[in-house]
Amino acid sequence: MAKVLIIEDDPEIINLLEIHLKDLSCEVLKAMDGGTGLDMAKQETPDLIILDIALPVMDGIEVCQKIRMHQNTPIIMLTAKSEEIDRVLGLEVGADDYITKPFSVREFIARVKAIFRRTKLIKESISNGTAKLSFEGLSIDIEKRKVEVNNDRIELSPKEFELLTLMASHPGKSYTRSDLLKLIWGYDFEGYEHTVNSHINRLRAKIESDMTHPKYILTTWGVGYKFNEEL
Repeated sequence: MAKVLIIEDDPEIINLLEIHLKDLSCEVLKAMDGGTGLDMAKQETPDLIILDIALPVMDGIEVCQKIRMHQNTPIIMLTAKSEEIDRVLGLEVGADDYITKPFSVREFIARVKAIFRRTKLIKESISNGTAKLSFEGLSIDIEKRKVEVNNDRIELSPKEFELLTLMASHPGKSYTRSDLLKLIWGYDFEGYEHTVNSHINRLRAKIESDMTHPKYILTTWGVGYKFNEEL
């Protein structure tokens, strides 16, 4: 049973999230301020943290920063603000995903399921002895979430890392944009394919030496993308 910690100061939102997390057979822990939430994150070692940005005692950004100093626990941030800067800041300090309030229950469940799928992939990779992937000039440490190109550390966003890890774990396998939306973002519906394209472009910009002739992430024309199986 997955253990989920909700750090949120709105009782109604806590109750709503708790109901649907329990429907997913999760054990739910709750904290209503940042300081208590940080302590519980350290003591309880949850499998997922739902973290509001606007919190009493300590805000969500600081909580996320402190958690990331010691733990790689997946974090979904909640924010009532729609400004891009809040979303970017949350991701830069180590959040895996974010949801802007008000959000639909369907969207929330999709994001949670996507996180659990990614966690399962990491655990399977570790148990199968494939937690570290090496290719020509590229190394990926899945457990430590560390990527190096020609021995230089490359900083990837959580979604960029998940895209790279998924495809690199299955070289030669082509993924449609819909496949990637479902596996990485948890979206099981159309209309967000541009999200995949933009993330692939940013990922390539970081790991490829020549964007016009990519070495690692290849385009499968008429289908989607794949990791080069010839490396």
